[in-house]
Amino acid sequence: MSKQTNIKKVTTSIIRKMKGFEKISMLTAYDYSMAKLVDSVGCNMILVGDSLGNVMLGYDDTTHVTMADMIHHTKAVARGAKHSMVVADMPFLSCHLGVYEAVKNAGALIAEGGAAAVKLEGGEEVAEIITAITNAGIPVCGHLGLTPQSVNQLGGYRVQAKTEESAEKLIRNAKAVEEAGAFCIVLECIPHELAKKVSEELNIPTIGIGAGPYCDGQVLVLHDMLGMFDDYVPSFVKSFANVGEVITDGVAKYIEEVKSGTFPVSKK
Repeated sequence: MSKQTNIKKVTTSIIRKMKGFEKISMLTAYDYSMAKLVDSVGCNMILVGDSLGNVMLGYDDTTHVTMADMIHHTKAVARGAKHSMVVADMPFLSCHLGVYEAVKNAGALIAEGGAAAVKLEGGEEVAEIITAITNAGIPVCGHLGLTPQSVNQLGGYRVQAKTEESAEKLIRNAKAVEEAGAFCIVLECIPHELAKKVSEELNIPTIGIGAGPYCDGQVLVLHDMLGMFDDYVPSFVKSFANVGEVITDGVAKYIEEVKSGTFPVSKK
């Protein structure tokens, strides 16, 4: 695919207007080089996800990721993304210690990190925080369903909202997040028909991950869809390229030539 040029910088207004007209593309990135590549082919949004704890830092879950980690990686991504909208995750406990602390941390991801928006997990219980952050002039993307920062409470990585009661609660939470001021919402690992219902009832776009084809957009972890991370790959992930194999093959050839003395070639 050829690189995209002369693309306008994606804004929250553009994302909102895409609902019902054009599917939204979103991928994670955690460094300058990958962000530049993702940006160059026209991805609408780049998420600096706290999934960096897994794929970049080697943690078992995302709860170990700090604000310092997020700011560091967001800075790098923001320098590489000229057109895509950069959204940074609010890491574990960064927005649950009070409104003041939440706004302060969100502001740091914008002012220091260079993000255009922040993403935070939760529903009605974080509505006040979403409102406070948006009132401070910071766009917020919500996140419902499987919320990785609550994985210990949820009992593992599994499909959420499968009962009628839990589905109704998720719909209430989605509406609360919208009313609080979020400009879009990620729906992770929920039944496809529920994702469809939520998407139809909200005025803001929904972005699915393991939530089926009816959302207004899709997001995947870049390392998953490119075959660069195999510690754990969710069943809903599609492999679009096996970059991991290309890398290991290239490294193996380099090692072989170094050992055999065929690299580097002597210049006379």
